[in-house]
Amino acid sequence: MNCPVCKYSMVILELNQVEIDSCFNCGGIWLDGGELEMLIENEDERKNLLNSFRVNNKVKEKKYKCPACRKKMLKVEALNTNIIIDKCPNDHGLWFDKGELEKILHSASVKENNKIITLLKEIFKR
Repeated sequence: MNCPVCKYSMVILELNQVEIDSCFNCGGIWLDGGELEMLIENEDERKNLLNSFRVNNKVKEKKYKCPACRKKMLKVEALNTNIIIDKCPNDHGLWFDKGELEKILHSASVKENNKIITLLKEIFKR
């Protein structure tokens, strides 16, 4: 699968038994539909995050195409933050620019010592 941003080939990594596609050129991460939910251990944190997603049509960022279906992705704001992620309109997955997944997990009250955040830091040396 190629990166929707820089078109480089992405590498598949496994985090907590979830395969994620990562671009080592731009640092972005693609999660297939349902994989974000699998990364968040606490059910309340998971529900709060997923229920917070709102399409933001005012964002001026370039719209990228979903690497699965090639449709232009929606710009989605999570947890009423300034973090804008890209979501496939056909629910194939979510695109996180460099550092966005970690920021969203922090905003969702996922604890700093969470194994997913620790793995992300190790992989991307943040």
